[in-house]
Amino acid sequence: MFKSLQWVLLLSLSALTPRLPGQATPPSASADSDLFEVAIPQLEDLYRSHRYTVTQVTRWYLARIHRYNGIYRDIETIDEQGALATAARLDHEGPGEHPAPLWGVPIVIKANTSIKGLVTTDGWKGYTIPGHELVAPKDATIVARFRAAGAVILGHTNMPDFAASDTNRSSSFGRTGNAYDVRFSPGGSSGGTVTAITSNEAVFGNGTDTGNSIRMPAATSSVVGIFPTRGLVSIAGIAPLDRLLDNTGPIARNVTDAAIALTVMAGADPADPRTADAATKAMPGPYTRYLKPNALKGKRFGVPAFILAGAGIPFQGICPESPEKFAEDRKNAITPLEPETRAAFLKSLEGLKAAGATIIFADDILPDSFAEIASHVCTLPYIKQGTETFLNTYGPTQYRSAEQYAEVVGSPLPNTILNGMNDVSRKDRAPIVETNLEADSNAETTYFKPRREALAAYEEALTRFHLDGFVYPATQMPPPDETMPQKGESGIISGGPHSATSWVNMIGVPAIVVPGGFYPDGLPFGLEISARPWRDGDLLGYAYAYEQQTHHRKPPVLVEQGLLPDAR
Repeated sequence: MFKSLQWVLLLSLSALTPRLPGQATPPSASADSDLFEVAIPQLEDLYRSHRYTVTQVTRWYLARIHRYNGIYRDIETIDEQGALATAARLDHEGPGEHPAPLWGVPIVIKANTSIKGLVTTDGWKGYTIPGHELVAPKDATIVARFRAAGAVILGHTNMPDFAASDTNRSSSFGRTGNAYDVRFSPGGSSGGTVTAITSNEAVFGNGTDTGNSIRMPAATSSVVGIFPTRGLVSIAGIAPLDRLLDNTGPIARNVTDAAIALTVMAGADPADPRTADAATKAMPGPYTRYLKPNALKGKRFGVPAFILAGAGIPFQGICPESPEKFAEDRKNAITPLEPETRAAFLKSLEGLKAAGATIIFADDILPDSFAEIASHVCTLPYIKQGTETFLNTYGPTQYRSAEQYAEVVGSPLPNTILNGMNDVSRKDRAPIVETNLEADSNAETTYFKPRREALAAYEEALTRFHLDGFVYPATQMPPPDETMPQKGESGIISGGPHSATSWVNMIGVPAIVVPGGFYPDGLPFGLEISARPWRDGDLLGYAYAYEQQTHHRKPPVLVEQGLLPDAR
């Protein structure tokens, strides 16, 4: 029995989401059988055999969104008109002799990723003010690539304001519930996308990740989430939280779909200078070529000691401070590994071993000294530069800068996307001086040198222990019940689950989360694997072999009425 009287039984879904004229009709029983948990290769076979049109498939997914979105609230913007128009065009044109890799595949896009003509809410109500909406003038690079590959875009998924939370509660749309139990958190900030994908409301979607935001939500929802080598995929057209840490990658129900999606997303883009090396350093595609059941045989993986110990690496690093303040900030970032998550992690390793891998535990595999080096990677002075660059190219005609936004709307943009700080966190710290990375004489000390040192320490451990990668829990705790007071949180509002994986963003190495089993209460656990820079193909191979060995994924049983917090 719930202890709080503030949680009330919601009305039925039909009362929350009335059917609109022209809205997708309920699917047939055969479509439910054929399309539920369908993978891209299977969907291609269905199209090839003329069993379904793209319009029929698109309507099936739209019907599921309308059926469940009132409870789980994972889709913020449903572009039904645009999706059906795309589907009709594809049906009219036909797939051709050599169909595009995503021909007729319905997908969703995170709400910080620009879709031409739709509002890029970024989860924030300030971008949805009537008359001042941030309507995207053009597609983000990855969205343009999805379209060119034949995808059908269903809409935008919900996310927390500016992607700056480990749970999924936005001021523009409200709270997203975990598909395995709506009371629990799906994680953030890609909680909307993982909920949509695990619920079979799309085939796959994109997430973004500044500190854990593809990988941690993927772990809560029994899906695959990829953080590519930074520079493999363009982030142009994605509203930044911190452009030096931001990344985007696919979220899918299986490794094969994730590999197909990543193949489409990858490649150099003049609008994102960090992708300049993609053509020469990346493993050649398509990434499905690396998906082999025996890919783990003879491989060696180390377990980072600092993650097991819960050692803290502050998000966005620690800018130059006194030794006392540095130690205080690191102490405040400590995130203990909860006993039930440690147990789930150790159990998940059995699948790696069964597939032929060796797991190495040692106190000097990425110990606390690595966490200390990574903590010096400070990105705070350069956050505003990313926000200004985004607004200049992807903002509406009304405002193409932070200054113009303040003039037009009458209130400033929050510090979250200007310097990453707030009055509480900086109350006894030196002020952050906002500057451009390229022009900052202190950038070598603040960012470049500690980043090089952290990456060198990471690669040195791989070499010294003869490792192919690292393996660790994607979260430090299970998904929290957001109807109950939270341990270590102020008030009853959950801010988690939390992880100890923001170092991946700091050094830009590839990482992937795969379903690693379930907790005793039925909520998913996710296993994370990382590798050397630009070895994304190898990483996908490891994940695929683990998936084929374990078959951990089980889809959630969705409800059409349930409990949600009053404070949406």
